Amino acid sequence: MSIPSGLPGPAALRLEFPQSLAVYDDYAAAQRTVDYLSDNKFPVEQCMIVGTDLKRIERITGRLTTGRVAAGGALSGLWLGLFVGLVFTLFTDGNGLATILSTVLFGALFGLVWALVGYAATRGQRDFSSVTQVVATRYEVLVEHKSAARARELLAGLPGSLPDPFA
Repeated sequence: MSIPSGLPGPAALRLEFPQSLAVYDDYAAAQRTVDYLSDNKFPVEQCMIVGTDLKRIERITGRLTTGRVAAGGALSGLWLGLFVGLVFTLFTDGNGLATILSTVLFGALFGLVWALVGYAATRGQRDFSSVTQVVATRYEVLVEHKSAARARELLAGLPGSLPDPFA
């Protein structure tokens, strides 16, 4: 048994002699195929959706300035301080409000300093913020060899699953 690429992996990600059932350009179509098989009582634990041709996409969300870094660090620290303060109030008999306020202030100060130190360490080499996602350009539905014929029969009944002979 092996993962289709031949790489070792957890047993839960392995199929026994997998065969390609269909290849799609988007995940929703591959998911629809497996859902259709499931609706028709096919043992979907014998299926796998494999995303291939991976791309890393980075969307730039804005320019980083010292002020933005400081504000983000303070806000992040504030939330951490609030959480710690709430936990402390559960286990102490003292003034809960004073405990929460002090941990919030300490957390905000700590977050501010930590963020500014980290920003200064980059020395302007990355003055922008972004979000990153890894996406596949193709999604292949694989099925174990012993059930491949049955899966193909069922898939023939899925509207749009077969090429249009008149196209």
